Formats: sequence, C-alpha cells, structure tokens
Amino acid sequence: MLVLLSFRIPSLARCSDFRRKGAAGERGERERGINHRRVEGGTGFTKARLDSPGVLLCLRLGFSAGRVKIEEGVGISEFRMEGAKSYAWRRALIWVLIFLKVEGYFVDITYVEDAVAKGAVCLDGSPPAYHLSPGFGSGVNNWLVQIEGGGWCNNVTTCLARKVTRLGSSKQMVKQLAFSGILSNTPPFNPDFYNWNKVKVRYCDGSSFTGDVERVDPVTNLHYRGARVWLAIMEDLLARGMDKAENALLSGCSAGGLTSLLHCDNFRALLPTGANVKCLSDAGYFINVKDITGRAHIAAFFDDVVTTHGSAKNLPSFCTSRMAPGLCLFPQYLVQQIQTPLFILNAAYDSWQIKNILAPGVADPHGTWHDCKLDIKQCSSSQLQIMQGFRTEFLDVLAELGSSSSRGMFINSCYAHCQSEMQETWLASNSPMLQNTTIGKAVGDWFYGRSAFQKIDCPYPCDSTCHNRIFEDYSAA
Repeated sequence: MLVLLSFRIPSLARCSDFRRKGAAGERGERERGINHRRVEGGTGFTKARLDSPGVLLCLRLGFSAGRVKIEEGVGISEFRMEGAKSYAWRRALIWVLIFLKVEGYFVDITYVEDAVAKGAVCLDGSPPAYHLSPGFGSGVNNWLVQIEGGGWCNNVTTCLARKVTRLGSSKQMVKQLAFSGILSNTPPFNPDFYNWNKVKVRYCDGSSFTGDVERVDPVTNLHYRGARVWLAIMEDLLARGMDKAENALLSGCSAGGLTSLLHCDNFRALLPTGANVKCLSDAGYFINVKDITGRAHIAAFFDDVVTTHGSAKNLPSFCTSRMAPGLCLFPQYLVQQIQTPLFILNAAYDSWQIKNILAPGVADPHGTWHDCKLDIKQCSSSQLQIMQGFRTEFLDVLAELGSSSSRGMFINSCYAHCQSEMQETWLASNSPMLQNTTIGKAVGDWFYGRSAFQKIDCPYPCDSTCHNRIFEDYSAA
C-alpha cells in the first residue's frame, strides 16, 4: 500500500541548513560502527530525517514538550516519544504535518522470509527486507534499486551494538519508508525515473553486502552474511519482474553507494543482455587518505571490516590479487575495472569523510576540530587549508574513473553527504547545481544518453547553490 503525503514547508529557506545532535556522541558511535542519530527537541527548531538521507521534515514548534527521539534513516512511524508531554508532541506533529509539504510517499516493507533457509540473514538472524514501489505506465519494465546506507561494523563489539538496531535486524525496521528525490513518483520532481519500479534495499549486515562467514558463534549469535543477503534480495526482485528489465539503475547512498560500486557488474550480469543497465554511487567514493595525525585510520578500519565479515572472497579478484583485501573497499582501486557505466555523485568536502576519515575523534582528542566538523563556516583558516588538501586528494583519486563518456560525475564543493534521496538536493527550485544543471537532470541526461556530464566544482566557498550540512552537538544535550 502506498500512502501519499502532501505537506508544504512554510517560510524556510533551506531544509538542509539544520541543526542536529551529532558530534561528540556521534563520533563515538561512528567509530563503533553505529550509524544512527538521536535528535532531542523541546522548544524551537527541530528537524527530522525520514529516510537516510531521505525526506527532511522541518518542524518549527513554539512550545515546550517532552523529549522526541528520531533515528536517522527511518520513516515517520519510527518517532520515539518520551516524557509526560509525549501526547502533546504527537498531536503537534500531526498538525505540523498537515501544514508541511514533503514531496514523498510511504512504501510498505517486504520481508524475504525464504532467505532465512539459505542463511541469507541480517546480523541477528532475521530475514532481509526491502521496500518496493511498483512501476506503472511506460516505466513498468524499468527498475531503480537503491541501497540504504549506514556505515559498517568492524568487530564483534560494534556488530553486537549494531545487531539491536535497524542496521542489524529487520525486527527493528519501520514498516514504511518515505520515498522522495530519486525515489519520487511525481514527474516534476523526478521526471526520468518517477514511474519506474523503485526499490529501497534495507541494510542490515554491516559489510556493504560483502560478508559471508558460515559459522555462527552461539554466544554472540552474529551472522556475517551480507553477500548472501544481496543475492537473496536480487533473486526475489528478479522473480517479481526485474528479469524483464529494459532499463535498470543500481544506486545507493554512503555505504550503499559503495555497495553500488562493489556489485555493479554483478547486477548487470543478472539482467537481460539487451537491457540498459548503469550504476550510481552517491557519497560512496570513500578515499584512502591519512587522518590529520598522519595515521591510516580508515584503511585499518576497512581491513577490520573485511576480516570480521570474511569479505575477501566476495571482493573483486582483480583487486584482492594485487593488494590487501581491506583496500578493495576503496573505490579508487576498483573503478578502472568496472565495465558497467558509472556515475559518481559526491561532495568534494564530504561531511562524513571529513568527520570520520580526515579528522576522526581518535585523531582529535582535544576537540580542536569539534566546531569545524559541526559547521564548515566555523572552520579556521588552517583547518580550511587542510580540507582544501583533502579535496585535492579526492580529485586526484577520482581521476581513476577515467574520461569515457559512459562515466558521469557531479562533484560539488559542498559540505554534504548523500544528495540523491532528498528532494531539495535532487531536483527542486533551489537545488545544488553545476553549470546550471541539477543533480536530477545530470543523472537523467547521463542515463538516457542525452548528454554526457562530467563536472567538478570550483573550491569552497565558491558555490552559492550548496546545501551545506550543519550538525548539533550531542555533548550539549
């Protein structure tokens, strides 16, 4: 069942200029492999993400109330309300939603129950899941498969923590997710993909769908089965009509964007020979660079992910035969050999990479980068110089993508992470643009071969169309 939403956001310049709880507490959780956020609000300006990064609700509530917990990347039914005045919050949210407009709609969850017998399960052993919005009209044989993001877990401790969340268990997932942006079903907001079959694959394995360890420790009951989950979901979608696909796009955000690269050629091999199949990675081009102390923090982390999940055998052999398997999670070592057409959508100052690769908490024990990571406008001149160096390294490794017209790129100079699932950044009147072209139009033109698109923005702060992320501080809660 699909439930249409029709809310209008009143007198707010940009939903992306929002304040959220998320530095000190998030830093620790990110390093433990947990990728969720809690937003607690009372009086004033509160915003909630409905889908990761999904639809943003901008709520201006002018009264005091109990606490509200909102987990990033979830549907509106996953609002957690606490305190004596939670009823007042609930009523207020209902009224706010009536007066707000989000160009999106809710889509029910589908559990792949028969995957359990194949051992294709989430970290906790529950069945994998996805949300499917059926195609219609001329799009009935076209498929868009969007992979959810959500970081990784790199050892037993972080995977145990993840196991009790939606990122490790389908038991914790909401029954409905809001679709918007590239998943929108409205022509003005998604003209090239609005009537396609649109799938949001839920992410519950913590390895970008690469893990496969047969043994399950009875003490932890952790199942490292991401690669099996990938195959089980693809088989289920093929049985639902994807085997007749004429056009197909595998896409994803963050860890899901990495998945779309890792599985790109495999996805192509599953579909009819004559189908037009391409892949889009949104904020998934993670680069192998040292942190501000000169340590290879992210490389060590990815190595732990591959070891924990037994991923090496499921990573491209052309990479694992040349270097340590953990390095084969970095797109810069993969893209040259990917045969399927690719589009890279990424911010050159990707907020997740700045916070977790360049300046992770372990590299900044005194919090020198604290304010800068919350808001790029708070960065000192020396910090901005380091971030400009990060951009240079990012563009250097991006050159591995090559100049073929089958390769597209939209690299803007924003402090952002994931731009395809939010309507405001995908295609709207004030969306980010490069050479007067929105992300939605650039991707559509590239997919249908109307025109090539390979654009790289000028350095920060030149781009006035950016929707730069602003985070709030958990430590202030």
